[in-house]
Amino acid sequence: MATKAFDPSKFRNSLTKSIKGMSSGFNDPQDWISTGNFALNYLLSGDFRKGVPLGKVSVFAGESGAGKSYIVSGNIVKSAQEQGIFVVLIDSENALDEKWLHALGVETTDDKILKLNMAMIDDVAKTISTFMDDYRAMDEDDRPKVLFVVDSLGMLMSPTEVNQFEAGDMKGDMGRKAKALKALVTNCVNMFGSHNVGMVVTNHTYASQDMFDPDDKISGGSGFIYASSMVVAMKKLKLKEDADGNKTSTVNGIRAACKVMKTRYAKPFEGVQVKIPYETGMDPYSGMFDLLEAKGLLEKQGNRYKYISSTGEETLEYRKNWTGELLEMIMADLPAKEQQMVNIANADEEAVDQNEEPVLNE
Repeated sequence: MATKAFDPSKFRNSLTKSIKGMSSGFNDPQDWISTGNFALNYLLSGDFRKGVPLGKVSVFAGESGAGKSYIVSGNIVKSAQEQGIFVVLIDSENALDEKWLHALGVETTDDKILKLNMAMIDDVAKTISTFMDDYRAMDEDDRPKVLFVVDSLGMLMSPTEVNQFEAGDMKGDMGRKAKALKALVTNCVNMFGSHNVGMVVTNHTYASQDMFDPDDKISGGSGFIYASSMVVAMKKLKLKEDADGNKTSTVNGIRAACKVMKTRYAKPFEGVQVKIPYETGMDPYSGMFDLLEAKGLLEKQGNRYKYISSTGEETLEYRKNWTGELLEMIMADLPAKEQQMVNIANADEEAVDQNEEPVLNE
């Protein structure tokens, strides 16, 4: 007797209706938001134009003054608004002034952004949960694209911390804050997955005491890191050079050393130093030359650097000339160039396999 084919549609519909927040199928990101820096975008997503995705949770962590808020509450919010994505900006530090946001190109009108000041993890969770309940109740065609930005997770408090402060008891919350942050991020990941809603957060780091693992540690426990799709660790370095790249004795900005600790869309544990001068702000091409040189795409010849395109054309220029138009040329050519390199590597492997001598049985 022939076995009846299994029809999963009824089973799938039954599950998605009975279990709140559950969806079926794959939820590959469709909308990406630029960080404002091409090199950092590439390390995060494998694409110079993309950065962080909707439908996921991304974390930028670093010491004070490392440029976290500049990239997240500035560049990413601005890029989101340019794509028609509504931003809910949750400020737990009471530090994001309207004048500062305007200077970074962020629009603060009610139709572009909702800024909320919150101090409690529970309040952030309730806000997002309430929003998602209303969001799911909308007709699918009416649902907007929304980005939640929390700056920062590290300054949010648990109810235990508040109660202890009011009682004059500062013994700590016995790890309750770490558990609350993990619950917040994990629930957001599950709620956002199948919708055009995402979240980007900043957090603090502290110096590692482990001599075998010297990377700075992200505060708030490791639980929420596991649930995040992207994690960038940032370190503050001094920028001692002028607008022309000449060395100076004065500090004219910061060099944000960004290391991608986790990403599901590119190779992790790669980094780039992004320059943020005080006077001019970040150049979107900052760090691009060093990234391309590290990948072996820009080869030094004497005191100049050569790039060979996917079609075999050579470009040889001094380092100072590798700026806007020339870098754009490489960015446009790189997908074909990388595929070409993969094909060559595969051909070499096949040649080695064919030339291997057969192993004779004894």
